Amino acid sequence: MDTNKEAVEETDNTYVTYLQPGRMPLNAGDNGYGSAPGPGLSGSVGVSESVPLLVPEPVRQWQPMTKEELELTAGGPGWRNVRCYLVLLFWLSWVAMLATSIAIVVVSPRPVVTPLTWWQKSLFYQLQLDLYMEEHAEGSGNMNALCEQLPFLRSLGIGALILEGLFNKEASPLNFISTGKKFATLPQILHLLAESNKAGLKVVVDFCKLDLLRLQDVAGNADKPSNHSHALWFWLEQGVAGFAICDTDAAYSEKTLLEWRGILKEFSSQEEERIVVVKQMRDSLPPLNNGTLVDVVMKSILPSSRHVLSAKEVAAAIETHLQAREEVIWPSWTVEGKASHDLKKLLLVLTMTLPGSPAIQYDEISQTQNVSLKAGASHGEMTEPTDTDLDKEKMKHSAVALFTSLSRSRAREEALLYGTLTFLPFNSPPAPPTLLLPLLLCSDPGFLAFWGCVHFLILLNVGPELHALAPAWAPSLPEAGVFVTSTGMDRLGSMTLKKLELQPHEAIVIKLFEAGSYS
Repeated sequence: MDTNKEAVEETDNTYVTYLQPGRMPLNAGDNGYGSAPGPGLSGSVGVSESVPLLVPEPVRQWQPMTKEELELTAGGPGWRNVRCYLVLLFWLSWVAMLATSIAIVVVSPRPVVTPLTWWQKSLFYQLQLDLYMEEHAEGSGNMNALCEQLPFLRSLGIGALILEGLFNKEASPLNFISTGKKFATLPQILHLLAESNKAGLKVVVDFCKLDLLRLQDVAGNADKPSNHSHALWFWLEQGVAGFAICDTDAAYSEKTLLEWRGILKEFSSQEEERIVVVKQMRDSLPPLNNGTLVDVVMKSILPSSRHVLSAKEVAAAIETHLQAREEVIWPSWTVEGKASHDLKKLLLVLTMTLPGSPAIQYDEISQTQNVSLKAGASHGEMTEPTDTDLDKEKMKHSAVALFTSLSRSRAREEALLYGTLTFLPFNSPPAPPTLLLPLLLCSDPGFLAFWGCVHFLILLNVGPELHALAPAWAPSLPEAGVFVTSTGMDRLGSMTLKKLELQPHEAIVIKLFEAGSYS
C-alpha cells in the first residue's frame, strides 16, 4: 500500500475516505448537510452520521367551527345585522330605480308623428281653364283631350287640381250658361270633375276675385246669409274637395268663413276633408281671430309683374319672401311673376323643395301636355321633325325628368314636406347673387335631441356666372353628401362641398351627411 494514501474504513457506515498529503477531508470539522455527529463520536475527525433534518408535524384532525367561533371570526353578532341591512338596502334601491324609470316613461310625452292630411302631401296644379279653352278653340273635343291627360298628371305626382277661370265675374257660380268660347259649359265641367275623381285627383274650385256677397245683394237676399252658400252646396255635391278665395275678396271674413266651415264639415270625413285655400295677394295676410277657418295659404315667391324680372330682382324677391315667411297656416308656394326659362326651372326646384304644398302653374309643364295633345290630334300624319321640334322635345323630356325627380324626392323625404327651413346667406357677398338654403328633417320635434336631423342643402345660383363655394363658408355643415337632383339633371352620386362649382342659373339639391356615415 502506498505510504502517501491512507484509507480509513468504518464498518458501521461503510464510508471510505482517501487522504492525500496536504489536503483535509471534505467533512472535516463539519457535520455536512443532512448529517449530525453521532453519539460518542463528537471528538473523532471525519466521522458523521446521516439523520433527518426536518421533523414532520403531527397530523391534526379537521373539525367544524362552533357557532361562537364563527361569530367571533366574522366580527361578532352585530356584523350579521349589518350585512342583512346592506342586502335589504340594495334591493330597495333597485326597486326604487325601476319604479322611477317606469314613471319617467309614463309621464314623458310620447313623440308621435303627426299624420299629414291629403292637401299637406299633395302637389297642386293650377289649371286656368279659360286660357286652356282659348288656346284650344275646338269645342268639346279639347275638354275630352284634357280629361285624357289626367292620368298622366297623376303619374307625375300631382294630387289636386285648382280650376281657375270657370266663372264670368258678372255671373253667379251656379250660372254656367256658355258666355263665350273661353268659358266651359256646365256639362263639360261636370265631366271633368268625374274624370278627375276616376284618376285620383282632387279638385278645388277657384272663387278668387268673384264677389259672392255682391251677387247675393243683387239677388235681393242680403238678409239670408246662406243664400250665397248654395253654390258651395252644389259643388260639394259634385265631389269638389274645396274652394279657393283671395284675401282681398269680401268673402275673406270671419263671419263668411265660419259659415263656410259649417258647410264643409257636413261633407267632410277623416279621409276626405274639404278645405278652404286663401291666395295671398297682399304683402301680409290679414289676421283672423279664428285661425282654423283657413287650411292653406297660397303665396307667390315672385311678385306679379308685366315684364320679365331680372336675376337681381328674382334673388331679392326670394330672399324677402323666405326671411318674412309665416308658418301659422300651412303654406303653398307658387310663382306668379315672369322670369326667363332658366330662372323658371330654378324657381321650380325652390318651389318643390320648400316645406309646404307647391302649386305648379299651367305653363310650367304645359309643354308636355301640348306635345301630347298635338300628337293625338294629328291622327297619324307623318311630318319631318325640324330642329326646333327636336329642341322642344329635349326641353320637354328635361322638364318632365326634373319635375318627376322633385316629386319623388318629396314623396320620399319628409323634410321637403314639413322640415325646418333656415336661410344661410354668405358672410361676404359674392359677385353673382346666390342663395343657399338648408332643409332640416325631423319626423317629430321630440326626436330632434336624440336622432338629429337629416340635412338638405338647396343651392341656387341666380346669377349668370360660375360660382364656387368659399372654403370657410358654413363650417358647421357636413362636407360630404349626395346629389338629389339639379336643374340640368347631370349631377349624380356623392360629392363634397369643397369641390362644388355651380353653373349659371343652376339649382342643386344635396342630401348632406357626416363623413363616414350614411343617412
